[in-house]
Amino acid sequence: MQMQFILAPEPDDISREHGRLLFAAPVDFVKGVVAMSGMPPGDRLEVCFAGRSNVGKSSLINALTNRKNLARASNTPGRTQEINFFATTGGPYLVDLPGYGFAEAPLPIVKKWQELLKAYLSGRVNLRRAFVLIDARHGVKKVDEEILTLLDRSAVTFQVVLTKIDKIGRVDRDRVVEQVKTALSKHPAAHPEIVLTSSEKGEGIEILRTIIATLE
Repeated sequence: MQMQFILAPEPDDISREHGRLLFAAPVDFVKGVVAMSGMPPGDRLEVCFAGRSNVGKSSLINALTNRKNLARASNTPGRTQEINFFATTGGPYLVDLPGYGFAEAPLPIVKKWQELLKAYLSGRVNLRRAFVLIDARHGVKKVDEEILTLLDRSAVTFQVVLTKIDKIGRVDRDRVVEQVKTALSKHPAAHPEIVLTSSEKGEGIEILRTIIATLE
């Protein structure tokens, strides 16, 4: 039976409060990791954020945590060269993964990033969910399909987060949502709820906070 994909609903008041409290508390940078041997202990749940270079991962993490510069945002694709770990207070690690796809870096370095990304997704047993960020202006592209397939093979549940939703109109929004639903129908590891976000306008941030805070 084919899974039905829907937009993530607004949370109930109790769940919303869980999300608010988690991200109202301190969130601290732990470390940047360039090899699996440098990973912090897997003593808490983790959620990671993956996406094409310049899709807005750093901006989203900053919006979630109410910090302007917790994660470094850049207009230069490929700036995030490490797996960056951030610790919430009493909650999961937030993990900012290197951008995949185009990056302004030598090919050997890009290849090293991709190998680290694959090793992390395949080998981190406390990883509870991967949030795959998709630019709402472009929808799912071929390079995104590669990471979705890797997540399928790694048996990591992933949830699509559409970013920069404020940059397009209602008609284009509906069109890209349908395109994403069609793309996700081919991926068994896909979570059925799609989150629409705008880091700039704050749209969808409470929903995403709630999802993270209520994972078990």
